[in-house]
This record gives sequence, C-alpha cells and structure tokens, in this order.
Amino acid sequence: MQDKESTEEIFTKSVEPVLDVYEKPKPAQWLLLSSQHLFAMFGATVLVPFLTGLPISAALIASGVGTLLYILITKGQIPAYLGSSFAFILPITIALGANSLGEVLTALFFSGVLYVIIGLVIRLFGTDWLMNLLPPVVVGPVIMVIGLGLAPVAVDMAMYTDSGNQEGYSMLYIFVAAMTLTITICASIFLRGVLSLIPVLIGIVGGYITAILVGIVDFTGIIETGWFVTPDVHLPFVSYDPTWNVGLMIVMLPIVFVTVSEHIGHQMVINKIVGRNFFKKPGLHRSLIGDGVSTMFSSIFGGPPTTTYGENIGVLAITRIFSVWVIGGAGVLAIILGFIGKFTAVVQSIPTPVMGGVSILLFGIIASSGLRMLIDEQVNLDSKRNLVIASVILVIGIGKAHLDFTIGDIPFNLEGMALAAVAGILLNAILPKEAPVRDE
Repeated sequence: MQDKESTEEIFTKSVEPVLDVYEKPKPAQWLLLSSQHLFAMFGATVLVPFLTGLPISAALIASGVGTLLYILITKGQIPAYLGSSFAFILPITIALGANSLGEVLTALFFSGVLYVIIGLVIRLFGTDWLMNLLPPVVVGPVIMVIGLGLAPVAVDMAMYTDSGNQEGYSMLYIFVAAMTLTITICASIFLRGVLSLIPVLIGIVGGYITAILVGIVDFTGIIETGWFVTPDVHLPFVSYDPTWNVGLMIVMLPIVFVTVSEHIGHQMVINKIVGRNFFKKPGLHRSLIGDGVSTMFSSIFGGPPTTTYGENIGVLAITRIFSVWVIGGAGVLAIILGFIGKFTAVVQSIPTPVMGGVSILLFGIIASSGLRMLIDEQVNLDSKRNLVIASVILVIGIGKAHLDFTIGDIPFNLEGMALAAVAGILLNAILPKEAPVRDE
C-alpha cells in the first residue's frame, strides 16, 4: 500500500466533475446519461450468457439488481456498474456439460460467498495478505489463460454451423464473422467520444445486419415470443435438488481470487478518475462484499457471476459524470430489458458467427491484458522464479490439464484455469524469493 503522502497525491482531483457522486442529473438528462452506461456494458454482459447457455434475461436482471445492491452496500459512494464476468465463461461451459444447472448455480452462489469472506478478512487484516497471495506474476498469466483458453470457442463459432462438434465448415459463416470482427475493430480504433466505448455493441449490430443480408437469421423465436416474460428463478436449495457438488465448487472458487484482483485494479482506476480514496471510504471491503452479494443474487436468478466493468469506468473518465444516480438508472434500465421478451428473443436470434467474430477480439484482449499486467508491473522474467511460475500456469491452463480424485464419497475435479491458478498460488508460496542483484 502507498504511504500517506503518496496516497493523498494519487487521490487529488485533477478535473472538476460535471456531476459529482451524490448529485442527481436533471430529469431530461437522466435517461440519456444512464443509457450510455447501459450501451457500454450491454455487448459484453449479453455475450457471457450467450456463450455459456445461461438465460440472457437472467443476466440482464442480475446485472441491474446487482448494481443496485452494490450501490446500497457501498453507501452510494462508488460509481461502479456490475456486469457479467468473463473469467467464469470457460468453467461454466465445461461444468454445464457434465453437471446439472442446479449444481452449477450452487457453485457460483458460493463463489459469491467467498467474495464476501475475502471482504470481511480485508476489513479485519487489510490487503497485504491478498497482495502476497496474488502477485502480478500469478494473476497476469492466469488472465492470459482465461483469454487463450477461450480462443477455440471463438474460432469454432466463427467457422462451423455446429461449433460444438466442429461440423459443417462454412465459408458463409467465416464471411459474417470476418465482417463482424472488421466492424468491431474499426469502431474501436476510429470512433471517438462515447461511441469509442461501445465497439462491441456496434460490432454485434453490424454483424447482425450482415447476417440478415446473407439470410442466416432465424426470426421464428422473435415472432413467437411475447412482449413481456417472467424469467425462470433458480433459488438455491429451494427450486431444485439441494445436493451440493463439492468438487465443482472447488473448481469455481480459485477463479474468485483472479476476479478479486481484477476488482481491486478497477477500484484503483476509479479512485484516480473520481479523485477519492474509495479504499478508505467506504472501504475496499464494502466494495468486495457488494460484488459478492451481487454474484450470489445472480446465481439465484440463473445468471453468471458479476464484476465491475472497465467499459463503464471508461464512460466515467470521458463524461466526468460520476453520479451514482446515473449508474443506478442504468441498472433499472437493464432490469426492464430483462423482462421484455421480444428484446431477449432478438439477442438469442443473433447467429453464432456474429458472436464468434466479436469473441475473437474480446478473448484476445483478455489474454493481452494479462500480458499488459506483467509489463505494467515490471515483472522480471529474467528471474528463474518468475519464469517458472508463469510457464507452469500457462501450460497447465492452456493445455487443459485436469486432476480428478475423491475424498470419501465426494468427487473432486480441478482442470484448466482453476488448476493453473492453484498451481500458481502454491508455487508463489513455496519457491524462495530471489535476492535482488546489486551493482558492485
């Protein structure tokens, strides 16, 4: 942590806000300002349930309600929006292939519980223990594994009519995916202002129009679905068999430490943008607990875990509108969209090559962000210790190594990213730190 003088310097305001944290926008502006945050988070938040098979309406409702819960728990002091977490895409997809929805949602529920526990421990003991457990040399490669592990999913969606079995190689699909990717890249590089914050949404819209023109969009679901729908609610231990899959929980829980590290990084950025030390007031523990409670609620509604969104942080930086009322308004809009059946049917009608084209860029950015962490934190890979840790994490994670065993009658399975994260944490704890090299 920073000393007192450097901390104060970091959190000194460099610009005056257009709207400060507690200020309400004018009624005529409120809808527009909240819509900006809705558009910023929408593409990525919808993509997660689309790829995992979870209900899109549940993800939108969970995102909105989770954001409102987060604002409540942080005493309305942190302007942060919560959307679907990409870190859980791969484990959820694999878990749903071999386990019931109830077991997967229960495991995700306890991921939120672990978030809350970490927040409480930070409240009691500070953050040093967490930084020692998750240094950049561990977190960076794990983030790279998240992106690179998902790479085959994106490529298969872009190439095959049946991406799950790699059947039906299609040049038409490749064309649609390539157009979607091109539009997304151009929007990301050449657009300015608020539009530069929604390249994913622009890419999906452009790809969808392309798919309509080439005739691969099925409108049947849109026609048959009503305007208003009631999402399925999956209450843990109530609406399905309450049998716990302890092994599946152990697969999910290590991922929480990766998302916690990401969460802390986002909070650091928000601190600098807004010009306040939210680590101190209302406290990092409240922020983490808010994220955990949001994830727990999301699992109850059948949605994916949630996390703070870099896209919405970018909106804060550009607009200098820090009002939690605006953030809360975006949450309300997301909840409303989750109950509009026609809207979710349109999203579900998006062909897989459109999402595949967008995913090629998104998953690559995830992997690149892990590499960027190693560079920004100046991790020395000339150090044998660091090189060993990073190498083992990458090969175990990308190679999809798995560890199957039972304790008593309880089956346990660690594979891919979860096993890589555990291996990285253990190596970092066990390997002796090298003494710094001194000049003579």
